[in-house]
Amino acid sequence: MRKVAVLGYGTVGSGVVAVLEQSEDQIKRKLGEEVQVVKVLDIRDFPGDPIQERIVHDFEEILKDPEIEVVVEVMGGLHPAYEYVSQSLCAGKHVATSNKALVEAYGAELGVLAREHGVSFQFEASVAGGIPILRTLNTAMIQEEIYQVTGILNGTTNYILALMEDTGATFQEALADAQARGYAERDPEADIEGYDAARKIAILASMICGKHIRYQDVPTQGISGITKADIEGAAALGGRLKLLGSCSQENGRFYVSVEPTFVPMDHLLAAVNSVFNAVMLKSSMLGDTMFYGKGAGKLATASAVVADVLAALDGNGVYEMNTWSSEIEEPVHPADRPCRYMVRAEGAQTEHPLFASLVPSEGGFSALTHQCSRKELTALLEQIGRQAKVCSVFRKMEE
Repeated sequence: MRKVAVLGYGTVGSGVVAVLEQSEDQIKRKLGEEVQVVKVLDIRDFPGDPIQERIVHDFEEILKDPEIEVVVEVMGGLHPAYEYVSQSLCAGKHVATSNKALVEAYGAELGVLAREHGVSFQFEASVAGGIPILRTLNTAMIQEEIYQVTGILNGTTNYILALMEDTGATFQEALADAQARGYAERDPEADIEGYDAARKIAILASMICGKHIRYQDVPTQGISGITKADIEGAAALGGRLKLLGSCSQENGRFYVSVEPTFVPMDHLLAAVNSVFNAVMLKSSMLGDTMFYGKGAGKLATASAVVADVLAALDGNGVYEMNTWSSEIEEPVHPADRPCRYMVRAEGAQTEHPLFASLVPSEGGFSALTHQCSRKELTALLEQIGRQAKVCSVFRKMEE
């Protein structure tokens, strides 16, 4: 029997225990032996729950148990998660985590620590929940040069934007609906302001880049300022607004951002609605590929964590997630190179050679530009501003 410990018995932690128990026969058939959670660290007790007999309140009980081979960290936050994970690796235990904040901040350091101690540091579930995008980059696409990654990386914001489009709800009405359904936290700032997606694209960008791209350095704009008029303007132009995390490389520079983006209706990402996530890759040999699925949720995330646990055990310490060096790479905003934009204004219609298409609306207009530089965009907005009010500007997604 292979023994595992879980740090944190919240939504994901209880899911990990459930997945291991419900998949017991399948795991035993594929791995050749049973995998069992023998200890669960939590500050709480769970009277009446079968897990109670395995609950411990002191991390040392896990750290000093030589039979525990894998530590699953699903506590969230940076501390004490960082201390517990680093100590586990130093003690010769594999670690699997879903903690995006931990991976983004300390992924490079923890990867080195794992290699030094002959164990693996796994973090598939830290990005896009149950979608196996990191393992794909690390194994099936290891021979590929990745030119671009673009994704809907936050289900809460995707649900809100889809609801605004489908029902005509305001942002606040859609947010309240998402909170009522449990799709948004009581304090939704990390989701709606783009910080959650920024951490995830920072992890993806770091894996592609091979250096550490910090989420604080990722230009980030959330969706709290989007109005019904913005949604309607995008629809009139044949597209939808989606909160996208994107990273592309060109001439050794990495262009990274999180922002509401105009997506043409015929693009695959435009069809991703509700709380689902999707990630698109553009690579040297395969070209365009897309990965779609549940980006969050108890069992989806737990399934990805358990896959990491089994990879660590089956690899006997050989398999590990490729990480990146601690050298900092400063990302560049995609708007620093020529882009196309959606512009919405209230007031008199403005004609301009930069406009590729323009649709009048009640009291104003929405338009898509040709590809232009930031300087050209600024001049255009100044011209519009002489006879109308510029309300919104969104980048059009890269083709």
